[in-house]
Amino acid sequence: MALIEPRPFLTSLFEAAVVAADPEAAIRAHLPARPKGRTIVVGAGKAASQMAAAFERLWDGPLEGAVVARHGPVEKCERIRVLQSAHPVPDEAGLVASTALLKQIEGLTADDLVVALISGGGSALLPAPPKGLTLEDEIAVNRALLASGAPISAMNVVRKHVSRIKGGRLAQAASPARVVSLVVSDVPGDNPAFVASGPTVPDRSSLEEAREIVARYAMALPERVMAHLSSGAAHAPSPDDLAFTRNEVHVIASASVSLEASAARAREAGIEAMILSDAIEGEARDIGCMHAALAREVASRNRPFTKPVMLLSGGETTVTISGDNYGKGGRNSEFLLSFALDIDGIDGVDALAADTDGIDGSEDNAGAFADGASVARMRAAGVDPRAHLARHDAWSAFSASGDLFVPGPTGTNVNDFRAILIR
Repeated sequence: MALIEPRPFLTSLFEAAVVAADPEAAIRAHLPARPKGRTIVVGAGKAASQMAAAFERLWDGPLEGAVVARHGPVEKCERIRVLQSAHPVPDEAGLVASTALLKQIEGLTADDLVVALISGGGSALLPAPPKGLTLEDEIAVNRALLASGAPISAMNVVRKHVSRIKGGRLAQAASPARVVSLVVSDVPGDNPAFVASGPTVPDRSSLEEAREIVARYAMALPERVMAHLSSGAAHAPSPDDLAFTRNEVHVIASASVSLEASAARAREAGIEAMILSDAIEGEARDIGCMHAALAREVASRNRPFTKPVMLLSGGETTVTISGDNYGKGGRNSEFLLSFALDIDGIDGVDALAADTDGIDGSEDNAGAFADGASVARMRAAGVDPRAHLARHDAWSAFSASGDLFVPGPTGTNVNDFRAILIR
């Protein structure tokens, strides 16, 4: 094996994953036919402005529309309005944006085309509480979901039953126009109905399932929300609704494709790559322990894989927060702090865990690097890594050790990226 600098090498694999999820290349391969009538673009998610700008460059014909991105830098568009709102906690700007998207698709005909550009993060960016509920109610729901430890699939079952826009309702409102949804998937299993809670993609999860999820994860929801979930008004559209008959849905980028691109980059460098899964879910610290156990087995016993090897995985872990004593972090940083504690002192293991949108949690890092000396560096800096893990403060631990990974926003989002090099 040629001499490899672990961190630049791991960074190159992350970059390969991001390039494989590039919105322009993905959209180019899925452009719909031009309609007789108008072309309206709507959309939401962390990649919304990049997808909209790419669509503008690629579309040979008139178009108009609006998409919603998170607050911060966005790509400029000429014909599509780029609105902005908050993530991960909804804000008033999100209410304005949701109303604007619904207004954009009013009065369409069967000759018109709606192109929906959907990416992860759209659930928070598009708050639209049903009649009788407020933005504060939806914020309370969002906070309860994020703190519950529920997988993204379960969260989205609840979200779509507490909304005027999710669960296919945006596409239903566009009827009788044809709706073509182009989806950059950030969910394990790539079910497009779960990306951004499926504003244009209905699924068969029921109101009864939503109620059961709330009970199973002991979510503390406002009384008005519980009353809504107990009423028939919460029922979401069925995929059998005639409003969806002419609609198309295309998942144009996903974790699976990105991990394959990273594996190819590793093999080009002479390192065998193993993709463990693109759909790993569970508590971030537990998944960190599992990956660490596998890394130790390979490092010490050369099984079940032979060194040198690159282990790759994706999906979406969760962080269950209890109480108010928590710090700065994100699910990838928490995964990696747990991993670092379990490989402490082991030579020849280097890892990167990051969110492919470039932001992990509340700070400006995508994630962090770790190796067998990370914990020692933290302790030398006066940090107790185990105490930081206990209070969900992984960012502070990796900041102290100089191990944060800060590539900046990437313009796409196919969820968690984990790369572990064992030499």
